[in-house]
Amino acid sequence: MKSDWLSALAVYRDPRILGIALLGFSSGVPLLLTGSILQAWLTQEKIDLTSIGLFTLVGLPYTLKFLWAPVIDNLRLPVLSRLFGRRRSWLLLLQAILMAATLLLGFANPSENLLYVTVMAIAVAFTSASYDIIVDAFRIELCNEKNMAAGAATFVYGYRIAMWLTGFSSFVIADHFGWTIAYMVMAGFILVGMVTVLLTAEPGSVKAASADGDPLADTDYLGWLKHAVIDPFADFMKRPDWLVILLFTILYKFGDSLAGAMASPFYLQTGFTLTEIAEIVKTLGTVATFGGLFLGGWLLAATSMYRALWVCGILQMASNLMFAALAAIGPDISFLALTIGLENVSGGMGTAVFVAYLSSLCNVAYTATQYALLSSLMAVARTVLVSPAGWLVERLGWMEFFILTTIAALPGLMLLWYLSKQQPIEQTSETS
Repeated sequence: MKSDWLSALAVYRDPRILGIALLGFSSGVPLLLTGSILQAWLTQEKIDLTSIGLFTLVGLPYTLKFLWAPVIDNLRLPVLSRLFGRRRSWLLLLQAILMAATLLLGFANPSENLLYVTVMAIAVAFTSASYDIIVDAFRIELCNEKNMAAGAATFVYGYRIAMWLTGFSSFVIADHFGWTIAYMVMAGFILVGMVTVLLTAEPGSVKAASADGDPLADTDYLGWLKHAVIDPFADFMKRPDWLVILLFTILYKFGDSLAGAMASPFYLQTGFTLTEIAEIVKTLGTVATFGGLFLGGWLLAATSMYRALWVCGILQMASNLMFAALAAIGPDISFLALTIGLENVSGGMGTAVFVAYLSSLCNVAYTATQYALLSSLMAVARTVLVSPAGWLVERLGWMEFFILTTIAALPGLMLLWYLSKQQPIEQTSETS
């Protein structure tokens, strides 16, 4: 038995698995550059909160990437594809563009030209989202049945480590050397992905497919559209109360998302330094999130799906009141740590359970497509709906705003009550 465990662990010594972890790191680096990091920079530049709130819309490319994924997935780049292969050529090109866009964003002056900042932030987000498309394909094609799970796990850990490192280091660097230097260092982190791609061979399945001709020219896009989009939607719409399910998908984490949309400006305006935010929010918050993910998985195993959704939904709602209390107390570092710990644990638990819920909705005949469409719908709505957050803060104040975000969680819980009465949780079997 022991030898079986040791042989199973040997999969992590596969150089491809290490490469996937590093690609996960390179994929996670850009995410916060147009999110909480940019919000903190804009706050220090005295940009109004309404404008900062609207910057959440910059993240739309991450949620709409399925629209252009077929083109990037199938199109071969001239010259580069012959030199590096279809996947590696796209990865290298997008990494180069991403580095350039990050540097150009870092040299911006938000107080003088906010439009330029907006354009470059969208460029970073769009390129990063496109990069994610190819990284996911490259990761899957590198793996076989035996190391697929290990590849997925190491990719997620690489991604999360990148999010922690960029969040922590950018705040500390900006506190001592300024935001331009911070963004230059973040652009340098992307080199990890470039080196990884250069040292990793093109997957054999992609080489074989490329030898058969131009995939884009051979693809029946009307057939693809029917199979990839229309059929999964049509199948999902057969469910009773499918509109209620979609609305619940949008609203379950809405209160949590609304509060998080203005987190960085809140910390800074409350009086915390960038270094304190790096140490508490980014480091402690990351540890708490991992703990919450673990607890969410345990809770789901210990009880039913709907009970787990209820527990996590109530905890997420209650954690927003901690921010309201922090707004009243002021820059107390101990209370900040308590607030971040509780908020990230509850958020991690909610994420784990909610992802499991979305997965349970998918027909096994269309699992990947239905999940992608559900998660995209959730993210699109969440990104759009939280955009007025800054406007609300300016008119209500911080404490009242966080009380409002607590109330904003109630519609999702009301829909959860309805669904728990009407919809049993079961995975739909494959259609004939």
